[in-house]
Amino acid sequence: MENQVVDAAVMAGSLTADQFTMMSMFLRADLVVKSVMVMLVLASIWCWAIIFEKLLTVRRLNKRSDEFEQAFWSGKSLDDLFDKVSSNPRDPMSAVFAAAMREWRRVSGNTSENFKVGLADRIERVMQITVNREMDRAEKYMTFLATTGATAPFVGLFGTVWGIMHSFQSIAISSNSSLAVVAPGIAEALFATALGLLAAIPAVVAFNKLNRDLDRYTGRLDSFAGEFAAILSREMDT
Repeated sequence: MENQVVDAAVMAGSLTADQFTMMSMFLRADLVVKSVMVMLVLASIWCWAIIFEKLLTVRRLNKRSDEFEQAFWSGKSLDDLFDKVSSNPRDPMSAVFAAAMREWRRVSGNTSENFKVGLADRIERVMQITVNREMDRAEKYMTFLATTGATAPFVGLFGTVWGIMHSFQSIAISSNSSLAVVAPGIAEALFATALGLLAAIPAVVAFNKLNRDLDRYTGRLDSFAGEFAAILSREMDT
């Protein structure tokens, strides 16, 4: 009995800070826990790449839309503006404008009332389709942020449970429940949980912010589409 106490004390005393560095815990971890850690680290890196790309995208969309709205409301000819942006719209707002003008020009030289029937509805439908298509493109990869934010803690928890089970197996094999036997496995398990939270928290925060910004931009596009549809409707009545 005394020998077991002495052995436990020696093993506990042999624990050093180097054994609890992130790299040492990763290298010492079970294969399953290692796989979980690698998966979470890769997910975190990909999330940060998406976050930075989307932040730049939202800023660029708003800036280009500001420039387009300034040109649109400047009083210059809409036909000239269409000729300028139709070949290569730089932002969703100019794409919505180009789609509506393209539909409008199809009847601009036709005075037949039958041909003009339902034109307003067609223009509104074309603009709405364009808004949906452009926003689908802008919201690309947002699902990955939402999925990571929702699942990463549970993936990390799986690694934690597996690591704790591995620690219990070590205790059973060595018939020793000292700190030296339990601590490394518990540390590895908790490290998996920490990585899960590291991936999930930024993903959730960024998703909420970016989703709100994109919703606000979608509302801006819808407002522009409504105003432009009203302008074209007045032109049809003249």
